[in-house]
Amino acid sequence: MVAGSQDSTPKLEHKGYNRGLILGLTMAESMLLLVFCLLLVAAALISAERHKRYDVERKLEKAEQQVALLEKKRAEQAAEIVLLQSKVVSGDLSAADRAAVDKQWRELVLAKETLDSVIDQGATAADLQSLSRVAAILKEHGIPLTAAPDQVNKLLAENGGGKGMHDWPPIINLDDAKKNYFQSGSAELTGTFAQLLSTTITDEIASNLSLYGANIVEVIGHTDEQPVAREKSNLDDTIINAMDGRLPVSALLPADNAGLGLARAIAVANVLKANPKLKDATILPMSAAQLILPGDTITSGQRGAVEARRRIEIRVRGRTAPVAVINAGAAASADPQ
Repeated sequence: MVAGSQDSTPKLEHKGYNRGLILGLTMAESMLLLVFCLLLVAAALISAERHKRYDVERKLEKAEQQVALLEKKRAEQAAEIVLLQSKVVSGDLSAADRAAVDKQWRELVLAKETLDSVIDQGATAADLQSLSRVAAILKEHGIPLTAAPDQVNKLLAENGGGKGMHDWPPIINLDDAKKNYFQSGSAELTGTFAQLLSTTITDEIASNLSLYGANIVEVIGHTDEQPVAREKSNLDDTIINAMDGRLPVSALLPADNAGLGLARAIAVANVLKANPKLKDATILPMSAAQLILPGDTITSGQRGAVEARRRIEIRVRGRTAPVAVINAGAAASADPQ
């Protein structure tokens, strides 16, 4: 019995010692390792904060330098103003300075009177922006602003008499090969194209409508001769609803290039119709399919995918008299009284 008791004691002590080990380390060693890890983390955080502080200090120093430079310029300009004021008060101006001051003052007074007159006549900021765009287009075509009324009257007279050269509204050509405006074989617009239509393109169309006195916008869809990979078209059932906005453009499923060109023209027309800048214009979607090459040339057949042929053309014109009215008038004149 005594021998048995002596054999059991070391075993109990060994088990107790094992309970104090973590991954082969004693509790004290484990605590030291934990503290060391925490110190490493703290050092990393302190280093990151130090770098951030250095960056902020550099930016602050740069900002202070810029402020000092601006303050210096402001002081120099203030000194120049004071000098000019003293010269004006004392009359100590050279003939050239006095002429320059008088000219600038007259221009300021004239500009204010003109602006007040325009505002009194009910013009808005949007009207002034439109006039600015018209002036830019006139300048681009080499027409002085003062000569614009004479040029317009001349064009109207030429159109009425059928003589002379015509200054036709420019055609806006949106080449799909450059921008990938549509998904392949689809009429759905890419986000980039929709944004371009709602901003730059709409502004250009509105400017042309105003400059040429037009009220019709034709949107013409052109395609190449690559066959459309669809056996059956649903345009007969969906095209009117898509035009009216009751169906999304994605619902249009053309089975040929004529239908694809028209579906794409409808997609563009719907974006233009939704823009308030074109609220007084009539937007007409059309399809030229694969028939017309760039440069208004009829194709003789050019099979396959030709990116340069896939495009949208936008033209503006005036409204024509309805055919029914013309026929009725002709019938009335031919009918003996």
